[in-house]
Amino acid sequence: MSHQSDKEKLPNHKKTPKQIGALICVFLLVGMYIGAFIVACLDLGDSGRLFAGCLVATIGVPILLWLFLWCLERMKKSPSENSDSK
Repeated sequence: MSHQSDKEKLPNHKKTPKQIGALICVFLLVGMYIGAFIVACLDLGDSGRLFAGCLVATIGVPILLWLFLWCLERMKKSPSENSDSK
């Protein structure tokens, strides 16, 4: 009885720019919240402003990522495709 490994069963999956951008966004947000938590625990200064900045970034970073990816897709299309979609 032969067993295939999990790598042999799964097809070779290439990461798309959207997936890579989403992972970067997640790591950035998690890093900001870990930093804000450490600053709040150590009472190193204005932790309230840092937390407020993290809350704004929680909304702003995904929106900026979406806009960047949308512009990237629009630039990849040919000029004739861009004028037809108005």
